[in-house]
Amino acid sequence: MTTWTTIVNGAAGGGRCASQASEALNRLREGGLKLDVRFTECVGHASDIARGEHAQGKRHFITVGGDGTTYEVINGLFPREEEDKVTLGFLPLGTGNSFIRDFGIDDTNKAVDALIRGNTTSCDVVRVEHSAGEIHYINLMSVGFSAKVGALTNKRFKPFGAAGYAMAVGVSVLGLHQPRYRMSIEGGAPEDEPCTLISFSNSRYTGGTMMMAPSADPSDGAVDVIHIGKLSRVGLLRAFPKIYKGSHVALDAVETRLAREIVFHGSGQVDCMIDGEILSLELRSLNVLAGALEVIT
Repeated sequence: MTTWTTIVNGAAGGGRCASQASEALNRLREGGLKLDVRFTECVGHASDIARGEHAQGKRHFITVGGDGTTYEVINGLFPREEEDKVTLGFLPLGTGNSFIRDFGIDDTNKAVDALIRGNTTSCDVVRVEHSAGEIHYINLMSVGFSAKVGALTNKRFKPFGAAGYAMAVGVSVLGLHQPRYRMSIEGGAPEDEPCTLISFSNSRYTGGTMMMAPSADPSDGAVDVIHIGKLSRVGLLRAFPKIYKGSHVALDAVETRLAREIVFHGSGQVDCMIDGEILSLELRSLNVLAGALEVIT
């Protein structure tokens, strides 16, 4: 019988995870799943648990928390040499729970049902190389305005959930500017057009229910590059509500492309929002690891 290494971040969702995880885990046991439950104790602990369990031969994991918890688990499982795939399931008890929404799982009940059914889908993993190493993600990486908003959300508005992200947007508009990020997409010539933000999306949603990349497919072997060019403050405020339905991609200032490989050219340290986490990185390259993960859907 398969044992699922179940990594619980009780602090996720402003502490909501700690109060709700027990009932959900009991339902999984009643549904026939064998769980080895591990609780995180600090930032980065989920990565340590996943890395250690994988080294012991474990290949079935459940992440209990939000996108940040999943990000840590992914970076405990990758990079790896083996060709054998890992299977990852989700109990979305965090703040945003963006990634798993692509599969119609937007609450705990649906997540429990999916885990009991056990159906899987191949999922791409995105590898980002930077000056100090590499990281991996399954949701999105974005730079520019979105990273600024993400940092402010984490610092001041995270207890408000998805609404907190919208609050941070309003504050960040006041300091709007359009930086340049020099990069080559699919071996093309370097580009460095000014932008409001650029998102490298493996899945559709961010910030909970915002459809940043409405055409993204986590299993198509590519990221959707959403480049939002120069916008005024008023233009950005008008455009922002469109993100919830994905209609922003029809705006003249927005360009979308698919990419399997991107090279970054000397942009220096850049604030990046990666699966809800804010990191300052000197980016080198981005590559899609097609079908590198199985996810429970």
